[in-house]
Amino acid sequence: MPNYLSPGVYVEEVSSGSKPIEGVGTAVAAFLGFAEQGPIDQPVLVTNWTQFSQTFGGFVEGSYLAHSVYGYFLNGGGRAYVVRIGGAERGAAVAELPAGPGAPPLRLQALPGVDAEISVSVQESGKGGEDSFKLVVKKAGKVEETHDNLSVRPGPGYVVTALRRSKLVAVQELQDEQLVVPVKGAEVALAVRAAAPAVSARDYVGDAADRTGFAGLEAVDDVTMLCVPDLMAAHQRGLLDEEGVKAVQLAMIAHCELMADRVAVLDSPAGLNAQQVKQWRTEFAGYDSKYAALYWPWIKVIDPLSGRTKEIPPGGHLAGVWARNDATRGVHKAPANEQLRGVVALELAITKGEHDLLNPIGLNCLRSFPGQGIRVWGARTLSSDPEWRYLNVRRLFNYVEKSILQGTNWVVFEPNDPKLWDSVKRTITMFLRGVWRDGALFGRTPGESFYVKCDEENNPQESRDNGVLTVEIGIAPVKPAEFVVFRISQYAEGAGLEE
Repeated sequence: MPNYLSPGVYVEEVSSGSKPIEGVGTAVAAFLGFAEQGPIDQPVLVTNWTQFSQTFGGFVEGSYLAHSVYGYFLNGGGRAYVVRIGGAERGAAVAELPAGPGAPPLRLQALPGVDAEISVSVQESGKGGEDSFKLVVKKAGKVEETHDNLSVRPGPGYVVTALRRSKLVAVQELQDEQLVVPVKGAEVALAVRAAAPAVSARDYVGDAADRTGFAGLEAVDDVTMLCVPDLMAAHQRGLLDEEGVKAVQLAMIAHCELMADRVAVLDSPAGLNAQQVKQWRTEFAGYDSKYAALYWPWIKVIDPLSGRTKEIPPGGHLAGVWARNDATRGVHKAPANEQLRGVVALELAITKGEHDLLNPIGLNCLRSFPGQGIRVWGARTLSSDPEWRYLNVRRLFNYVEKSILQGTNWVVFEPNDPKLWDSVKRTITMFLRGVWRDGALFGRTPGESFYVKCDEENNPQESRDNGVLTVEIGIAPVKPAEFVVFRISQYAEGAGLEE
C-alpha cells in the first residue's frame, strides 16, 4: 500500500479483479507448397493475392499452391501463412529459330537465373551477305543485347562462340548437327518459368526444432487451418507414392491434434470416381480424427498459364469458404451450403445415391445444383465419435478454448482463494454469455446453454497446495440441421388440426 505522509486528498485506481475475454481469430490458413521464388521453410504472412505474388511469384506449372492461395482469397480468406518447401528448379526454356524447309533450326535456350520473358529476332547483319546475320535479344520487351555479323561456321563471328558473351541466351548445340543460317525476320520467345522441385515426405513434415515444413508452424499460434495442396502435385509427378501421401496426411493430422487449435483440410487423389474414393477412404486412408476434414471431388478453374481449365484439389478454396462463413455467420455455423467462387466445374458430377455412400464415412462432397452453382454439401470431420461428428462443433470448441486460455493469463500466480474463484467465474461467464447471444450455443437461456464451476468443491486443499486452480466449463453447441425431414400426409377435409 502507498504511504501517506502529508494531509490531503488522494486518488487510487483499483483493478476490478476481472478482465474481459476477447475472442480469438478463427480463420487463419497455413499453406505449404512449391513457389516460383521467396524464402524457403519460413512462414510468411500474406493478407491478399498481391502480397503473395510479390513474395512468392505467380502460377507455376506442376504446382497447386498459387491456385489454392488465389482461391482462398477469392472465397473470402483474409490472412494466411505461406511456407515454401523445396528449392527452385527451373526448366530450360528452349526456342527454335527456323532455318528454311528441311533445314535444322537454330536452337536457343535461356541461361539459368533468367526470370523474365526473353525474345530473340533475326535481322540483316551490318556487313550484309547471305551467310551472316544479326541477333537482337530483348528482355521484357526491351532490347538488352545485339550480336552482329554472326556466322554458323567456326571462325570469326561463330554464333556459338559469340553468344557465350551473352548474359541471357546461349546456342543449344546438338552432336553431329550442322548449323544453318536462320530465316531473317524470324522471332521467337523464351518464357522462363519455375518448375515444381523434387521433394520427399520429410520436406512436407519438417522438424519443429529446425522450423521446417508444417512442423515449423508450431511456433505460429494464430493458425487455424492447415492446407498442403502440393502434396497431390508431388503424387501426380511420381515423387510420392500413396504410402507417402498417407504418411504426410497422418503427420498433418498429428500436428493439428498436438496443437489442438487447428484443423487439417485434406484432399483426395485426383481422378477417382465415387466407388474408388470410398475405397480409398475406408480401406487405405482410414483416418479417425476430430481435427481433420476431407473434401471431394477436385474442382476445375481457369489456368492463367494456358487459358484453359485446370483440375486442382479443392482444399484452398474450402479454407476460403470457412473464413467467409466465420465472418458472415460465425464459427458456430457449419461451413456448408456455401457457394464456391472461381470454380468453373467439378471434376466429376456425383449423384444422390453416390453421396449416400460417402457422407456417412465423413467425406464432404461438392455438388452442383441447377441455378445455385457449385456448393459445399458436407460439414463433417473424420471422427468416428458422434460428439465430434460436425466440423462446426470442433471449430467452435477450438475458438472457445483458445479464447479462454489467452484471456485468462492474468490469473496465473494470483492468490488461489474464493475472491479469485469468483473473478474467474465471472470473467468466463461474461464471455460465454456473448457466445450464447451470437447463437453459437443451444438453449433459451444462458443457464441452459453453459455452466462455469469454480469453487471449493473442485479446488480442495490438496489442489491448492499443489498450485492448481481448476475451472469446470460445460457448453451445449448447436448442431447443424444436416437432414431436414418434412412429414406430409393426406387428411380428410375438416379433420385438420385445431386452430
